[in-house]
Amino acid sequence: MKKTVSTNSVSLQYTITGKGFPIVLIHGFGEDSSVFSNQLSFLKDHCTLIIPDLAGTGNSVYTDKENTLSIESMAADIQALLAAEKIDSCIVLGHSMGGYITLAFAEAYPQYLKAFGLIHSSAYADNEEKKKNRSKSIEIIGEYGGYAFLKNTIPNLFGEDFKEEAPEIIATQIEKSKSFSNKALQQYTHAMMLRPDRSDVLKNTSVPVLMIGGTEDIAAPIDDVKAQSKLNDHIELDILEGVGHIGMLEAADQVNRILLHFIQQKQ
Repeated sequence: MKKTVSTNSVSLQYTITGKGFPIVLIHGFGEDSSVFSNQLSFLKDHCTLIIPDLAGTGNSVYTDKENTLSIESMAADIQALLAAEKIDSCIVLGHSMGGYITLAFAEAYPQYLKAFGLIHSSAYADNEEKKKNRSKSIEIIGEYGGYAFLKNTIPNLFGEDFKEEAPEIIATQIEKSKSFSNKALQQYTHAMMLRPDRSDVLKNTSVPVLMIGGTEDIAAPIDDVKAQSKLNDHIELDILEGVGHIGMLEAADQVNRILLHFIQQKQ
């Protein structure tokens, strides 16, 4: 079922389906909720899935005229969604930028969380080199548009074998980006650039945490993921061999099994 909730920055459309304990899946930059299509079809018989399109992607209309989109405001959008659904306990799992939002949610609204997870993501803030690259990305999106930018960057996120074996899936991901708001993409990039280090959220949380990393991930390097997984005894680490940044597509069956096991153990 498709539903909508309005916040200060977005008319947020989300899918809610399945039955059982609520699980929120938050997509990353350059994606929409369909990146979790494999997980939706597999997990819906085991839990209630809530999968939003973030502002300016999918069918979520970006309405913020003040350019105040931030990682924290997107976490607040998730809280507004949960309030609208009268959900007070859930598991939140975020991919890449969605992981940054998950950490901000865990920091601001810990009372909602039975557990949370980071899929190809990081608690670290951007270093200076990464910030410079993001500033350049904002300029490129402004000059050439988000589609041109993502057409060049999306293929680099996948592992080498997957690029050879499934070019049509990568092409589909690129094609979907045609509908994304350029303004929202620039705001996402700015928000990621300014986000603080949230290692303390991982270090201090009392709930279980799942971390999934890929050995060929250039956006969330596996060494960083391994280091962060040691911050707390509550953290479970699963490593996807030969996988890049988008394991939900590259290693769907493996990710599905990992998520189901975590959900069943922690709900």
